Amino acid sequence: MPYTINKTAAVPTLEGNWDAPVWQNAETLCIANVRPESSDHRPNVQARFLHDGTTICAIYRVEDQYVRAAHTGFQAPVCRDSCVEFFFQPHAGPGYFNFEFNCGGTFLCSYIRDCTRIGDDGFADCQMLGQDAADAVSVYHSLPETVDPEITEPTIWTLQFAIPISLLEIYAGPLGDVTGKEWTANFYKCGDETSHPHWISWVPVDELNFHLPRCFQPIAFGS
Repeated sequence: MPYTINKTAAVPTLEGNWDAPVWQNAETLCIANVRPESSDHRPNVQARFLHDGTTICAIYRVEDQYVRAAHTGFQAPVCRDSCVEFFFQPHAGPGYFNFEFNCGGTFLCSYIRDCTRIGDDGFADCQMLGQDAADAVSVYHSLPETVDPEITEPTIWTLQFAIPISLLEIYAGPLGDVTGKEWTANFYKCGDETSHPHWISWVPVDELNFHLPRCFQPIAFGS
């Protein structure tokens, strides 16, 4: 069964309220498949997504510990911090987007056509999204922008964002109203350089690597 992103009449207010009435109309997905390379830390990670045809809206709720946000500035390597991620492929072709947000709201995003690894951090064909993405994507974060040193006690944090389809079209070509369409995706939580590193996904990945479109599963945009 695909995850269904239900349709909403209006984009949710950017306030990070998991219990807001608008989010009760969203299906809740759990990000719970832990890679064996992870530490013994097991955060409880849930996400809810909605759309209005022209914008993808999401909120993540994380029951966490060992929380860190040391990287700031657009396109910083936020996967090294306490981080939630949304990777998705609008077309059947090779290109997919990755949006990665640390708990302080800093985010990285790119459009990758060939995820063959080049060096430690590069890809064979990867286009980092430009300032248009920094301006177009709205983000709410319940924690401060910088969390350093790490919070070692149990902490609940939320991260909310809205991505306009018009931004994606700059890189992927025409997408139109997404109502009724089906894409593929995976959802993640990681903390590469926290004291208790972990790599967790919605759909299991068959190696320690989130950039695996072969492991994406369908997501459906409801009517």
